[in-house]
Amino acid sequence: MHSSTDPAATGDDATLIPAGLAGPPVTEPGGEAQGAFAAANAVLATLASWLQGTTRYVSLIILLALMTAVPGLQILVFGYLLEVSGRLARGEKLAASLPWLAYANRLTLAFIASVLVTLPVHLLYHWSSVADLVDPGSYKAAGLRFGGDLAAVTAFVYLTWAWLRGGRLTAYLWPAPGRFFQQIWRPQTWLTARDQAWEMTLRLHVPQLFWLGLLGLLGTFLWIVVPAVLIITAIRQGEGGGAGLLGVGAFLLMGVGLTYLPVLQTRLAKSGRLRSMFQIRSAREDFRRAPWAITLAMFALYLLAVPLYLLKIETLPPEVQWLPCLLFIALALPSRIGLGVAVRRSERLPIRPGLAGMFQRATARLSQPMIVGTYLLAIFVSQFFDASGLDTWLHQHAILVPAPLIGR
Repeated sequence: MHSSTDPAATGDDATLIPAGLAGPPVTEPGGEAQGAFAAANAVLATLASWLQGTTRYVSLIILLALMTAVPGLQILVFGYLLEVSGRLARGEKLAASLPWLAYANRLTLAFIASVLVTLPVHLLYHWSSVADLVDPGSYKAAGLRFGGDLAAVTAFVYLTWAWLRGGRLTAYLWPAPGRFFQQIWRPQTWLTARDQAWEMTLRLHVPQLFWLGLLGLLGTFLWIVVPAVLIITAIRQGEGGGAGLLGVGAFLLMGVGLTYLPVLQTRLAKSGRLRSMFQIRSAREDFRRAPWAITLAMFALYLLAVPLYLLKIETLPPEVQWLPCLLFIALALPSRIGLGVAVRRSERLPIRPGLAGMFQRATARLSQPMIVGTYLLAIFVSQFFDASGLDTWLHQHAILVPAPLIGR
């Protein structure tokens, strides 16, 4: 009989092999395949997430550029840019600091669809006006005008029906006529459209962003209006010692204001109070805690705006006015992100003592006049070829709404 401790009796063949000769554990082929499949899925999920984020960001830039080309929406865009920096300064993450990012694809598609669908309306009205000039009161002009009215009603119903069904690409490509004739006559359909439009407005914080844009416009205007008027007056006075001294003093005063305005605008967006635009001591403390972070953000804000003045040499036709606005948003949005990050960093850091801290603050402080001076030089040169003339001193798109990019 075998002993109870005999390996042969227990059937444990593994104990017959010495531990040093056992080798690595054997894995089943299915386990390796499952691991490779899981790794591939993780890579694809990461790529899909990056692609979705990039698509949303590009759609957001296009949406803001299209809105910038509409005069009534420029204040809203300015409020949006301020809100981005304000949220970052309050400590929110980047994705949460871009309020419309989740809806960017759908909103951009809606904006583009609106432009394309209403093109026949504009064409018919234009042709009717031309026909009326050639032959006043003719039946052809009246027919074209009636066609324009019919096209306008059709475009309104078509776009509203697409938005009611979610506003995705398939809703624009296929109008679902069977479902349309079943539901379009019901009052509940239009009540639902009204409720959805209001809910979307609240989700996008449109009233708050518009109000923030107004506050930022008012506060910034109060900072630059006096030196801008003095500069304009000095230039119009022509040569003379008094005009020269007035121009130099106003130029320096404008430079001081532009040095503080980026941080003050961010603090306004952070607090939502107009008095934050005049808290110079707080702005100075922010600079002392993070001198180079704020200086680099100022560099991005002002020097990235300089190339945009070249776009003001020629007045663009209305059909392509949004193209320079696209460049404006593509440069302005990262600048506002940088300002928000810089102010947030300044509030998390103490003032660095010693010679190292003094050296950082001194070098950053010496760099700021060069940055602001380069920006002011671009404004000074642009006044000679800009359609706005001397009013360009009041139309500074780096710190105000992008109105000067619109042709006149």
